[in-house]
Amino acid sequence: SAMTLRVYFLLFFLALALAIGVASFQSTPGYMDADYYYATGIQLAQGDGYTESFLWNYLDDPDGLPHPSHAYWMPLTSILSALGMRLARGFEFASAQWVFILLSALIPLITASLAYSFTSRRDLSIISAFLALFSGYYAPFLTTTDTFTLYILLGGSFVLALKIRRIWLRALILGIIAALMHLSRADGAIWLIIAAISLFTLHVSRSPNSRFPIINSFLPILSSFVFLFSAYLLITAPWFFRNFKAFGTILAPGGNQALWLTSYNQIFAYPAGNLSLESWLASGWSAIVDARLWAFKLNLGTILGVQSGMILLPFIILGAWHYRKNEILRVGIFTWLITFFVMTFIFPFAGARGGFFHSGAALQPLWWALAPVGLDRAIAWMVKNRGWREESHRVFQMGLVVALFFITAAIFEIRVLSPFARKQAQSTGVPLYTSIEKILSEQSGDNAQAVIVSNPPGYFLASNRLALALPDGNIEALFDIATRYNAGYLILEPGGVTDGLMPVFDAPTAQPNLIFLDEMEGAKIFVIKTE
Repeated sequence: SAMTLRVYFLLFFLALALAIGVASFQSTPGYMDADYYYATGIQLAQGDGYTESFLWNYLDDPDGLPHPSHAYWMPLTSILSALGMRLARGFEFASAQWVFILLSALIPLITASLAYSFTSRRDLSIISAFLALFSGYYAPFLTTTDTFTLYILLGGSFVLALKIRRIWLRALILGIIAALMHLSRADGAIWLIIAAISLFTLHVSRSPNSRFPIINSFLPILSSFVFLFSAYLLITAPWFFRNFKAFGTILAPGGNQALWLTSYNQIFAYPAGNLSLESWLASGWSAIVDARLWAFKLNLGTILGVQSGMILLPFIILGAWHYRKNEILRVGIFTWLITFFVMTFIFPFAGARGGFFHSGAALQPLWWALAPVGLDRAIAWMVKNRGWREESHRVFQMGLVVALFFITAAIFEIRVLSPFARKQAQSTGVPLYTSIEKILSEQSGDNAQAVIVSNPPGYFLASNRLALALPDGNIEALFDIATRYNAGYLILEPGGVTDGLMPVFDAPTAQPNLIFLDEMEGAKIFVIKTE
């Protein structure tokens, strides 16, 4: 029986209720990426355009503050945050958040329709939707101001769009989706290439078996490429134009430096421009290989723990094997392999520290759609060869959903509800910075002077004070930044101090030109004296 509108409505309201439940525990974005999109969303909603009153890295050698925003991260998440705030008529976090709550409730629907397009079975599609509903490690991230929900929805839509029969329409829709993915994350550009490859291969494999299939379909392929790139450019061109006006380049200037990192903290290097092919090669082949092995190991952990929700991997593999001749599945697996490759071998530091977790999310609907198929195949084999009863299907499907429910609940308990998590949420990020700002404003009375801190967008949200990133360097780099960008304060948080500044953290009262002011929740607060 088909997936009816009623089933989709029920799934939507279930997912919405769950998302509202999760969001009710989130009073702030929670970590720097999400703080960034919310803070730049506020600037957009207030009519200040694409600007930021903080610097979270120095890669584009910024002149000063305010600075053109999104020199590294892409704008779509900020635009949605701003839209939420304009419609809700407020600038608090909940006003930015509701768009993401609403969108996250669509994830089980996209997953179910993708599953149905593969299996034509309602029971398996509903199980897929429940796997998407109890999304394990993703659950706390879908309702904050970050790219997860967008990427999961767009990735699922992309795979669904490969099924569109009319080649011009398929090209058009893939172009739109690839553009939105690129506006969500810089690595979204990969999806434009995937769209082009898939249009070509799907068309050649679907064209009638004449002796020269490619020649016969040359015109349709050419015209579909025109549709694909026109749709993509129509949506991305305004952003490229804005970048050109702000930075003099079409692509934002922060990203190309990330190719040459030899440690994660070099994202925060100051001054900019020291990262190059030469500096990368100078780190030595053993360091270059080690970094990639390290990323490989961490990204394997992401595959097991995050993407396959601890227990789904064998079923995803069985499901994929069952549909191994399916061209659309092949496109999906190819895309995932490319993403894994880029986030392990080309950008190992950004990739292993969250890039793969973010960009791999796009293929989650496909994995959730395949897992119930794999389970179904495994049980069918047991029924046939081991004398299991037919009812085993139902029992194990329910068992899988219940297991994922408990895994998701456990992750949520550890990350959000536990006393440790609650204390951490209150003593880091925006809540901590709000308390620190009270000390600073009592100390000086004005907030004209910037603060140097490990999470600048978070500090700006807490205080409206200009904030600069803690540099990956020593105390000299710190004073250079303080002089250049007029910073009067420094905050060093436990666990967030770069190696070059550890001496300051360990001996806070022993530093010339740094006056130790106070300590709060382990964070040390200094006044910077620049002569």
